[in-house]
Amino acid sequence: MRIFIKDATIVNEGLSYEGSILIVDDIIKHIFLKNSELPENIDADEIINAAGLILIPGVIDDHVHFREPGITHKADIRSETIAAAAGGVTSFMDMPNTNPAATNIENLEKKYETASQKSLINYSFYLGATNQNIDEIKRIDAKNICGIKIFMGSSTGNMLVDNEKSVEAIFEQSSVLIAVHCENENIIKNNLAYFKSKFNDNIPFEYHCKIRSDEACATSAKHAVELAEKYNSRLHILHISTAKEVEILTALNNSRISTETCPHYLWFCNDDYKNLNGLIKCNPAIKTQTDRDALRYAVSQGIINVVATDHAPHLLSEKSDNYLDCPSGLPSVQHSLNVMLELVDKKVFTIEKVVECMCHNPAKIFSVKNRGFIREGYKADIALINQNTRWKADKSNILYKCAWTPFENITFKTKVIHTFVNGKLVYSNGKIDDTARGERLIFDR
Repeated sequence: MRIFIKDATIVNEGLSYEGSILIVDDIIKHIFLKNSELPENIDADEIINAAGLILIPGVIDDHVHFREPGITHKADIRSETIAAAAGGVTSFMDMPNTNPAATNIENLEKKYETASQKSLINYSFYLGATNQNIDEIKRIDAKNICGIKIFMGSSTGNMLVDNEKSVEAIFEQSSVLIAVHCENENIIKNNLAYFKSKFNDNIPFEYHCKIRSDEACATSAKHAVELAEKYNSRLHILHISTAKEVEILTALNNSRISTETCPHYLWFCNDDYKNLNGLIKCNPAIKTQTDRDALRYAVSQGIINVVATDHAPHLLSEKSDNYLDCPSGLPSVQHSLNVMLELVDKKVFTIEKVVECMCHNPAKIFSVKNRGFIREGYKADIALINQNTRWKADKSNILYKCAWTPFENITFKTKVIHTFVNGKLVYSNGKIDDTARGERLIFDR
């Protein structure tokens, strides 16, 4: 199959320019600059006129919870990859806190097998760390698995690694990237006890950011950095949410430590709990406007490398419970790129920075083979975006299985209209090719 995408504005590797690309089967075969001579007759089975559209590499989301196996009443691989494709996401890396948890190679490979049958986009899965599974961690094939995940603070799934000898062994012996959820459990427990004594079981949601505080995040992140520097580990700190963490990162000079934040930390702040309550309860917590401003600055300056979603669906009925019973997490993989492009419209970021953080840097940090860039010979994972439109996320167009998002009713000025995965048009103007299947990500390590 030969597809010619003509006269787009290509955003890639820090530049925006007019050009065209030829896709042959699953590969970007040729990139034509506007002023270069095009052949008189392009040999193509399909020609897409992309004049006025933005063309970017497909988003690589290195942090999702697609809930399969075992929690599929909330989400599953098929439903969430449909939503992801509609948002220009062409590859994902899924976390291990499913049921059963992916804490051994056997369970992990079962998730890969499920994805090969159900995922519309490309996929990889983390092996989950526990206090006892260092032997499984040592068995990882670095070319076929994105990394391991450590919960240094408890979250959904009860996978807390709280034995210091186990944590040190992981940092010392892991041959792959260590992705860490950094929150100090003792600080959180003490904060929760205080607010329970004050409010009993009726804690207002606005105190979530004081329970899962900036101190809890910064203390844990500092500890993770110290371990990584002690053992020369490849550390990736997930979902940075505080100005204190930004201060720690700013002082670093270690190319083996990378970082991530999420669109909800860049968009919302603690003022939004009053209206959204449990809908924006997540771990780590969304914090203050000062924290949000520090995160925006850190992304713009390259102090934070990646923007990923931490997409974590729950049923709306569950999110309507009181604070103590309301689960943490929110769905966003369909809307993350649009949220970031709204921040471009607000002059917070440039579009080149958004592509760097959502497409290029995940590919570089995880050493994803032949993806994440518009380059000849790379896989044709591509999103085409209309930058002159108006639309809102609502029940008619939200594709998550849980059927809600905290970004509902935001007026977006950009919209993904086509998403190609391995050269196949998986999403087009609201229509999904449900026969499409992604590929297992391979890592150049």
